[in-house]
Amino acid sequence: MDITIVVPLLNEEESLPELTEWIARVINEQQKSYEVILVDDGSTDNSWQVIEQLSQSNPCIKGIKFQRNYGKSAALNEGFKAAKGDVIITMDADLQDSPDEIPDLYKMIVVDGFDLVSGWKKKRFDNKLTKNLPSKLFNAAARKSSGIKLHDFNCGLKSYNKKVVKSIEVYGEMHRYIPILAKWAGFRKITEKVVEHRARKYGVTKFGWDRFVNGFLDLATISFVSRFGKRPMHFFGLYGTLCFLIGFAMSIYLFIGKLVVADFALTNRPAFYGSLTFMIIGMQLFLAGFVAELINRNSTERNNYLIEKKLGV
Repeated sequence: MDITIVVPLLNEEESLPELTEWIARVINEQQKSYEVILVDDGSTDNSWQVIEQLSQSNPCIKGIKFQRNYGKSAALNEGFKAAKGDVIITMDADLQDSPDEIPDLYKMIVVDGFDLVSGWKKKRFDNKLTKNLPSKLFNAAARKSSGIKLHDFNCGLKSYNKKVVKSIEVYGEMHRYIPILAKWAGFRKITEKVVEHRARKYGVTKFGWDRFVNGFLDLATISFVSRFGKRPMHFFGLYGTLCFLIGFAMSIYLFIGKLVVADFALTNRPAFYGSLTFMIIGMQLFLAGFVAELINRNSTERNNYLIEKKLGV
């Protein structure tokens, strides 16, 4: 199969018929085989009934229905597991992403050889205060921490080589940082393409302010895990040792002062409590590193590495 379109959705019953008809028209013009996987993330409207009707009229349309709302990352992860196409393209169900971008996104993977192509909505129709400004902050932080030069990490319109989606796991709010997950998994050919952003035609946005806090927390998580997930002692041990040495040096200074000066008031000095604090924090960090190493070594995933090729093994 040439193309899989994965569409996560929540309460989008009005847009689904128009979206799927548009996708089918574009791909049929390219004479490619395809499937559309619509992932219903716990909709409370008639989205699933619409998906069932669409599937009956077009066998290329498939559906996955969650019993409750798990979030966009979970929907994408299940869609990626079910995908059979050589190229996987994701888009939102609200008609703000244009299916007319599909041919170029497909070509950039198959012909140009990219692993991942992320859309860049250079001109947006969202509210500048609630979406545009926070998105710029997210993107700047993601670029800084990952070294991936993309303008719009969170764009729902992306295309992937099949190897990419089969090598990553998307959870929490990690859908915003899939390019980082891909780079972490060893896929370096990542680029972007300016895509059309359309004004919402039906309904209202499903995202609230809490997504901004969750997004930054997940960015911190992925930055830490990508660097120290297999070697937590390198993080906790380093800072634990530094804290302990600072506290120990302060205690030596106080001890020498007590020996040299007869009326040296040890417990009346801030340095006394500072040295105790630093040494306690240092020991706690060091022990946290040991515990993390024990958990890591006994984890079933401790030696789960992504191997691209093997020779004579």
